[in-house]
Amino acid sequence: MPKNSKLKSILIIGSGPIVIGQACEFDYSGTQALRSLREEGIETILINSNPATIMTDPSMADHVYLLPLTTKSLIQILKDHPQIDAVLPTMGGQTALNLCIQADEKGIWKDFGVEIIGVNIDAINITEDREKFRHLMLDIGIPMAPQATATSFLKGKEIAQEFGFPLIIRASFTLGGAGASFVYKEEDFDELLTRGLEISPIHEVMIDKALIGWKEYELELLRDSNDNVVIICSIENMDPIGIHTGDSITVAPAMTLSDKTFQKMRDMAIHMMRNIGDFAGGCNVQFAISPDENEDIIAIEINPRVSRSSALASKATGYPIAKIAAKLALGYHLDELKNQITKSTSALFEQH
Repeated sequence: MPKNSKLKSILIIGSGPIVIGQACEFDYSGTQALRSLREEGIETILINSNPATIMTDPSMADHVYLLPLTTKSLIQILKDHPQIDAVLPTMGGQTALNLCIQADEKGIWKDFGVEIIGVNIDAINITEDREKFRHLMLDIGIPMAPQATATSFLKGKEIAQEFGFPLIIRASFTLGGAGASFVYKEEDFDELLTRGLEISPIHEVMIDKALIGWKEYELELLRDSNDNVVIICSIENMDPIGIHTGDSITVAPAMTLSDKTFQKMRDMAIHMMRNIGDFAGGCNVQFAISPDENEDIIAIEINPRVSRSSALASKATGYPIAKIAAKLALGYHLDELKNQITKSTSALFEQH
């Protein structure tokens, strides 16, 4: 179907300043998205607190606001531009998604009649709340590593005693592995658990039994409003589980994966994306695969937004993930959009 004709003015949330865990990848994605929307005659309003970006150049958006990424700033913009129909938060990383959730909890989107596109609140909450994500994955038959959630220091200690070491601590609702730790020895656990709980905005960590030596893979997916899903790219991390994917050298496409395991991983990723929420946009899915001949697969996480890996995959394949994701958020279907690599097929065509 063609784009949603009701969407004439869209607010894009940027990622803010460059910090550990996020840098120019979201500027790259945001710039692509702004160009993509303006091609469709959409009025674009951008909020970003980082002036040292391409996306905040006056020529990129119709209106640029260099303001702190807070709900107060959003209210100011929505009052200045009551014509805003929708907000696209998926181009600004976890910072933008967290701000989108805060605004939703305060009823800002509802008060101003603003629709969330590219993702929905359920998908953000499920994927960022480690406990909700684990329960959903087990319910739909996706294998997970032995893990448990702790919202207190005492509960964390109990989990560590049950699982034994080594362990992985991951804080909920954080970006770029903030609050995440690999714990080999019991004497290091207390300090790292406390740090993870403090960094998480909801004071929650997921404690996993460490999968030492397992290989790490990622898939980049796009989904349209007709529930078509396409795998853009497979990515293999050179380093095993335990080295954050942002610190690892990656290879696209995956090189040491059997076709049988890839197809199984592909099916799992599509199943995961369809179950986290009903939205049209992009996802990054991460898996761990055992290094033995069995190639057992375990899901690590799924991010319902463009990511660091999306930018790498776009460069490696030539497929403009952020640009197409923005078109899908407007209501287009994948088979209506042109594949810019082949020039002759639709964006639904898989080239891996």
